[in-house]
Amino acid sequence: MRTQKAVFKGPAGAIEGLIDTPDPDRFPKPLGTAVIAHPHPQFGGTMTNKVVHTIARACVERGWRAARFNYRGVGASAGSYDEGRGETADLLAVVEEAAGSEPLVLAGFSFGAFVTVRALGELYPRRPISRVVLVGTAAEHLRDTPVPEPLRDMTLAIHGEQDDTVRLATVLDWARPQSLPITVVPGCEHFFHGQLALLKTLVMHHIGA
Repeated sequence: MRTQKAVFKGPAGAIEGLIDTPDPDRFPKPLGTAVIAHPHPQFGGTMTNKVVHTIARACVERGWRAARFNYRGVGASAGSYDEGRGETADLLAVVEEAAGSEPLVLAGFSFGAFVTVRALGELYPRRPISRVVLVGTAAEHLRDTPVPEPLRDMTLAIHGEQDDTVRLATVLDWARPQSLPITVVPGCEHFFHGQLALLKTLVMHHIGA
């Protein structure tokens, strides 16, 4: 995986980012772009988070270009925390610039999964989305925000059985009315300690399905 620094144009100013690209010998042309949202900025979340990095690697190894970015006020990104509203706008700006009209995968971890679900409602149906990956979804903030029905079959939602940051029961309560399957990793907590290899395999299988 080759990684280059990037700067995207955001509604609050410059957005600091990273572009991960697949091996050109295996994939002369990327299949599309995966945009990956990181966890909560007020609790140390950044685009270099290990779960975000694992998702990016999984996408790249399946032939997708991966775009990671820091929300407003994180790292070198302009602006300040905006309770999910501005962070969703940041994600949409990165999608517009990094992916354009290419095939698109949207992914997020924890708060980033919350932001991703919010963005789905803005993007669909005006823009096709190939796959969705939600990991450790902060579902307590999504009670009235489901995954759009036509996208549920292409959504992988993964959660740790012993997640004490976002309780599994909370995610199931959110998913149940949608009939949205949740892949539960037994014994796993929020940050997937010791389970990153499994997470990568699950994401690769979904992206390549």
